[in-house]
Amino acid sequence: MRLIEPVSAAEFEQYYELRWKILRAPWNQPRGSERDALDATSTHIMVIGAGKAALGVGRLHFNSISEAQIRYMAVDVGQQRQGIGTLILKTLETRGAVLGATRIVLDARETALGFYCKQGYITTGPGHMLFNRIAHVKMSKIL
Repeated sequence: MRLIEPVSAAEFEQYYELRWKILRAPWNQPRGSERDALDATSTHIMVIGAGKAALGVGRLHFNSISEAQIRYMAVDVGQQRQGIGTLILKTLETRGAVLGATRIVLDARETALGFYCKQGYITTGPGHMLFNRIAHVKMSKIL
């Protein structure tokens, strides 16, 4: 298992494929729905396995000079609960702090609240409803 920042077209192809597979495909969303306009200016982190397959991904972008946001956290279903999500999250937090963030925000799916609470995030309010069925909660952490 190795943590990288994807740089090649092949690495980004794996990165976006896992984002789509975990975060969009189960809800019949089209390919491309796993991307947005902020991807071009964001920090992307990916954990790859021995066969160079993507095991987990996550993204960090800035909302302001001191506030960063984590989005698109996804870990392959067969690899969950092995520390991959924690590794990605901690790496993104560290990168945010190095770049000047004093606070990280995110919108957690209700099913992931326990994970983020264990990592020191607190609930700050209700979030959006994705695809009319996936409830999110706004969370934050002071760095």
